[in-house]
Amino acid sequence: MTVDFLMVAIGLLILIFAGDALVKGAVNLALRLGIPALVVSLTVVAFGTSAPELLVSVQAILNGAPGLALGNVVGSNTANVLLVLGIPALIATLHTSGCDTRRDFFYMLGATVLFIGLCLTGELVWWNGLILLAVLGGVLVATFLSSRGEKVEVEGAQPGLPGWRVTVYLLIGLIGLPLGANLLVNGATSIARSVGVSETVIGLTLVAVGTSLPELATTVMAAIRRHADVALGNVIGSNLFNLLGIMGVAVLVGPVPVEATFLSKDLWVMLAATLMLVPFVFWGRDITRLWGVALSALYCGYLWWALA
Repeated sequence: MTVDFLMVAIGLLILIFAGDALVKGAVNLALRLGIPALVVSLTVVAFGTSAPELLVSVQAILNGAPGLALGNVVGSNTANVLLVLGIPALIATLHTSGCDTRRDFFYMLGATVLFIGLCLTGELVWWNGLILLAVLGGVLVATFLSSRGEKVEVEGAQPGLPGWRVTVYLLIGLIGLPLGANLLVNGATSIARSVGVSETVIGLTLVAVGTSLPELATTVMAAIRRHADVALGNVIGSNLFNLLGIMGVAVLVGPVPVEATFLSKDLWVMLAATLMLVPFVFWGRDITRLWGVALSALYCGYLWWALA
């Protein structure tokens, strides 16, 4: 099983570096083609940063482990709130009271409720994917219209980047992402069989935490630099894309049965974690170290519950 954990670790590393390279290459190519910075930020950057999770979910479905794909998304959304906001708050208070993320939070909450509603049918199929992607398109259009005229700094933009480096970044991303996803999924499914648990549980725990590492790293740096808006916005945006974009594309590849454990436990934990953002979004509360301890402890409790 050591080899399987090594495969998972190598796969995660490849996914992280390949995803970063793809974002840099795609962003700079888009800007070279004259696409507005706001459009690049809302589309190229958003999809690019979610590329590792997308490739993992698609690869899981192709490998006959759809539970791992669903577990990855649901587990990542829970981890993003409890772990990705909890650990940075242990380092420094996130002053979210000065951030206005109410609109984006409503989008995320609506996406969460919609996703749970579709899951209650017992199986996510292609037309569910079309609904999720259509809603995502509507959110992007609404965000674009409300953000026009604002100055936008595009993540990964490097003015004057030589064309050959743009090409290299794109090749690293396009080659590395499927390679990393394949290693991660194969290692994770093998671990699941070895320890006698389902791929779903491994997706909710090991894979979910692994694919949330980039968001965790970003949020830790935001906490250190006192950029609470970046931290909270990163979590909300990531969760929104996980539900609408990643699962929207994934179920077009193949159907995803929703196991009973999701309907009785995991989906509602994800919804409860989402609602835990209310004090920070609407009530002007900062995410203090005490909140960091509480959120991190809740996530540890959830992991124990899921693995038990």
